[in-house]
Amino acid sequence: MAKQPNKTFAGTNIQEVRQKNAQSAQAAQANQAGQFGTEFAAETNVQHVKQQNAQAEARKAQNVNQ
Repeated sequence: MAKQPNKTFAGTNIQEVRQKNAQSAQAAQANQAGQFGTEFAAETNVQHVKQQNAQAEARKAQNVNQ
C-alpha cells in the first residue's frame, strides 16, 4: 500500500483528527469558564456545610477523649 499524505497507516485522516481535537479543546475551555465555579457555589448551602463540619469536629473530639 502506498503511503497517502495526511493519513496514518490504518487510514485515519490526520487533519480531521487534529480539527476535531481543536474543536473539543475549545468546547472544554468554554465549559470550564463558569460551569463549576458558579454552578457549584450556587448549589452549596454554606450554613449546612458549616453545621456538618462542626458536628464532625465534635465527634472527632469525643472520640479522642474516649
